[in-house]
Amino acid sequence: MSQRTKGICFMLCSALCFSIMNAFVRLSGDIPSMQKMFFRNLISLMAALFLIQREKIPIRVPRSQWKHLFSRSFFGTVGVFCNFYAVDHMLLSDATMLNKMSPFFAMLFSAWLLREGATAVQVLLSCAALGGCVFILKPTVSGMISPSALVALLGGLTAGLAYTEVRILGVSKVNKDLIILFFSLFSCLAALPFLVFGYTPMTPGQLVFLLLAGTAATGGQFCITSAYCCAPASEVAVYDYSQILFAAVLGYVIFHQIPDMLSVTGYVIICAAAAAMTLYNNRLCGTRSA
Repeated sequence: MSQRTKGICFMLCSALCFSIMNAFVRLSGDIPSMQKMFFRNLISLMAALFLIQREKIPIRVPRSQWKHLFSRSFFGTVGVFCNFYAVDHMLLSDATMLNKMSPFFAMLFSAWLLREGATAVQVLLSCAALGGCVFILKPTVSGMISPSALVALLGGLTAGLAYTEVRILGVSKVNKDLIILFFSLFSCLAALPFLVFGYTPMTPGQLVFLLLAGTAATGGQFCITSAYCCAPASEVAVYDYSQILFAAVLGYVIFHQIPDMLSVTGYVIICAAAAAMTLYNNRLCGTRSA
């Protein structure tokens, strides 16, 4: 299996895990965003520590990569908080739409910082997938100009930058478990003061849902980190839009939500863009090998 194929598989698994995470976060009810973020990353922190100890991975990062590790942790934390804040303060469809700008930003930042130039076809297909999201999520005009929407858009931008930093660290051979460890630790420490001074009591059911959300987020975090370590963002980022399809299935099964024709149109556009991207990348790789 090629690195690109591995990256695609990891990205699809990540999208599924994050869709499950969002379902559990929604089921957890009205809890402050910082509290949700703490539990989201606590499980990832414990899992990363366990893997590092089991594999006896030395906690050693080249001096030149510390700035990228900090940037990944900082911008990733901002992205998670913005996403949770937007979900709590605006329509879920609008918040998800703006957060799904992150793969697009990741591709642009990778082209700028890593010189992983995306071709015109890859850019057009990514835009087509983004257009499919518009059909599915149908953002309102008022929602797109609200302060909450600006926060959601900032979340998509910072998440895209964080994923680009993951790619830089992966190219530099920094262990992916270390990347997750530092990000999870940074996020938990950032949320801890808010948790201590503004803790909201939870029912046992809410705690279980948040722990399950953290477990799903851990799977998504490991998969998306592996995806960007395996392949350029221009080749794998578009597959993150499959989260919309997984979310539609979970929405129907758990919340009994039935998509309308506009949503179905969006599904078709996203699947077509992903299929076209796969065919194009296969031909492009074949041309380069020849």
